[in-house]
Amino acid sequence: MPLSPDESLNAEAAARGVATWYETAGHRRVDIEPDVVRAVMALLEPRTAGVTPATAPVVLPEVPRTWGWMIQLYGLRSAASWGVGDFADLAAFSRWAALTGAGAVLVNPLHAVAPVDPMQSSPYSPSSRRFVNAIYLRIADLPEYKAAAPALRARVDALRPPAADLIDYDAVWRAKRAALELLFSDISDDSGISDIAPALRDFATYTALAEAHGVDWRAWPEELRRPGPAAYAAADPARAAFHVWLQRRCAEQLATANAAAATMAVGIVHDLAVGIDPGGADAWTLQDVIAQDAKVGAPPDAFNQQGQDWGLATWRPDRLAATGYEAYRDLLRGIFAHAGGLRVDHVAGLWRLWWIPPGHGAAGGAYVHYDASAMLGVLIEEAVRAGAVVVGEDLGTVEPVVTETLQARNILGSAVLWFTRDDDGRFIPPARWPANAMASISTHDLPTATGFLTGEHVTARAEAGVLTRPVAEERAAAEKDRTALLDLLTAEGLATPDSTDAEIVVAMHRLLTRTPCRILLASPYDVLGEPRQPNLPGTMGQYPNWRIPLPLSLESLTADPRMLHIAEILDGSA
Repeated sequence: MPLSPDESLNAEAAARGVATWYETAGHRRVDIEPDVVRAVMALLEPRTAGVTPATAPVVLPEVPRTWGWMIQLYGLRSAASWGVGDFADLAAFSRWAALTGAGAVLVNPLHAVAPVDPMQSSPYSPSSRRFVNAIYLRIADLPEYKAAAPALRARVDALRPPAADLIDYDAVWRAKRAALELLFSDISDDSGISDIAPALRDFATYTALAEAHGVDWRAWPEELRRPGPAAYAAADPARAAFHVWLQRRCAEQLATANAAAATMAVGIVHDLAVGIDPGGADAWTLQDVIAQDAKVGAPPDAFNQQGQDWGLATWRPDRLAATGYEAYRDLLRGIFAHAGGLRVDHVAGLWRLWWIPPGHGAAGGAYVHYDASAMLGVLIEEAVRAGAVVVGEDLGTVEPVVTETLQARNILGSAVLWFTRDDDGRFIPPARWPANAMASISTHDLPTATGFLTGEHVTARAEAGVLTRPVAEERAAAEKDRTALLDLLTAEGLATPDSTDAEIVVAMHRLLTRTPCRILLASPYDVLGEPRQPNLPGTMGQYPNWRIPLPLSLESLTADPRMLHIAEILDGSA
């Protein structure tokens, strides 16, 4: 008997790993419109056996119990940095942290963005996840700077931008780029520029072409829209060589930072963004395994009734399988070369991602399934090879299989104080937190400790115009949350109803030590009383996302009694 139209569509969708329905957080079934299913299916090929990865370990080794710091590197500014925290600041902070007993330092994604004006400020919208952002280079640590004549060094030093209240990426990059170009032009031969690996050659070619034709390769002349002889010939060889040199110097300075954390139990933990700029370097160089035209996001929910369009491109599961996951493995291997661990943003994306096809809004998407066994297998194999830990960001609503599999494979989940609540909204006692997790008070997308206590997160969202209900209701809800938190801290004997905000912040950190979580992380933004959170989701120009520096310089914060006190608490000596 022939299949009905619905049965036929379901069979075709299943063959391509496309879901025809999904379940909401409230366990309500939502059927996806057939035209949306067909639009997503058109971006994929039927699944075949493909090439699966040869012998990944089943689980990662158990993560040692330790503690550390979570930092936004751009905000970790020192007396020697040029308006933005850099790799040398990361090394200095890691040395200090190791001396206080810390075992880990989690940093924001260091992925490369297109090095043109205006520069992308979000580290979660990278041009390339395989290479790093050259804005983090420490100019004075470059061998070319150290070997330069005094007159040239003086010209370079004169380019240093003045300090600003907010991070000005464009001003910093213009200054650093000018300085780097001066130093590069002083190189007398091409030593260190030959023998370029294909991935670096393609990245440098893209970047050189982007400087001439714009950052979106899809708008370039037709003959340049794919890596190959025409593109290589069209790229200015001097500019391509310049960007090769930048990435090699980045790798060297990252290695120095990693060495500074060598005595730590874990070391520096990098952050892997969930996707890439569809017009950027990785989308150009890896277009055979990147989904063209589709963007990833999230389906409608109670907080985002229109769904979310993150504007990012991602892997094609069919092409990944057909190529033996080579590009995915290369990405991980490159990051693990300079990392003691990796945090995988939106780790549920290893199982499925919400694809939005061309011509549709965020609500008009469908889930595309990945081979989670293969994705996890490659991840675990590369982590074991590097001796690194893996943390999955599994906050919010995720399928039970995600959390259960992470636990079974010794991949840490994420436990954040603001989210550890029962169904009635009450905060869960620390003894009931998950053991196989990385614990923190907040994240870059959530209120800081002081912001939560003072209601700054309500004020910021109200001023940005992104509240979904009246301000009075938001403030009442925030005050209810504050009371619920204080009730927990009081029940644990860590605070009293009349504790000051500063005392409550200390109590929050003591609360972390009572959890069974494997890694405990503190943020200098919390410890130093910064009320503004690094990123306010749902905003762009209304809020200084990713531009808020720490309130103290690196030299001052590492000597600050509050930082030292929290270090003692987390280290178990106070």
